[in-house]
Amino acid sequence: MSFILAYELTANGERALDIQADSPDGLTRQLPSGFYTTFRTLAAGTKVLNLRSHLDRLYTPAAAQGIRPAVAREELRRALARLVRQNAPGESRIRLILSASDSPGAMYAILEPFQPLAAVIYQNGIRVICLHLERATPRLKSTTFIERSQPARQLVQGDTIEVLLMRSGRILEGMTSNFFYVKDGKLGTARKNILLGVTRRTVLRVARGSGLDIVYRSLKREQVPALDEAFITSSSRGIVPVVQIDDMTVGEGRPGSVTKKLSNAYNEYVIRHAEMISFGAIKP
Repeated sequence: MSFILAYELTANGERALDIQADSPDGLTRQLPSGFYTTFRTLAAGTKVLNLRSHLDRLYTPAAAQGIRPAVAREELRRALARLVRQNAPGESRIRLILSASDSPGAMYAILEPFQPLAAVIYQNGIRVICLHLERATPRLKSTTFIERSQPARQLVQGDTIEVLLMRSGRILEGMTSNFFYVKDGKLGTARKNILLGVTRRTVLRVARGSGLDIVYRSLKREQVPALDEAFITSSSRGIVPVVQIDDMTVGEGRPGSVTKKLSNAYNEYVIRHAEMISFGAIKP
């Protein structure tokens, strides 16, 4: 599998779609709007961290709106296991979409070979920029946000890896990630008006296990120069150190000790807790 592929998932199997784009976002915009989730595979395409939670992002809001998914959870897992075998033993990056508009309940999968960030990015950290933009429905991961945020997504290029969303001068989250900061030995992150990311939840669990105090408060942009450290989190990238926000240096301008400690603990957690994609027999 050398390019991005899209499928419709049905009770009778997977149907390849004759649509093309140079990114998952491009393919997503060609599909019915709805709920979505994105993650990567592990262990040669056999496991995913927190797959159950990722599926909850689809099935829970669908149930609340009376939408019946075209594919049940266990059959979806088996379909994913079949699809990722095309890229095994390499890993895949997957986006699942459950339609809430045209053909409510229709299920789609977008797959591409997983390309990790370069090791130097984790070693040196990244630059991000801030923009006054927020989700209309923060607790739902909706594809409508992908379309609405398209101009902001064009800003992710060169040495700018992510855009941080702001409201009333406060940093809420990343456009495709959650945002954390470290100040006076405490870990801070917003809790209101954000998407509660699956990886964010894991990082908080790891942080508590490491004995860190956690402050649930969004950060004022003007407070950036006073930070010791910062990082973003996502299912595909894990923990990525942030060393510059707009034109402001974070801490000493390099990944700090808390970020490194959490990164190591998170990577160990991934190895221990990643779950099998499918628990049943997989038809060829």
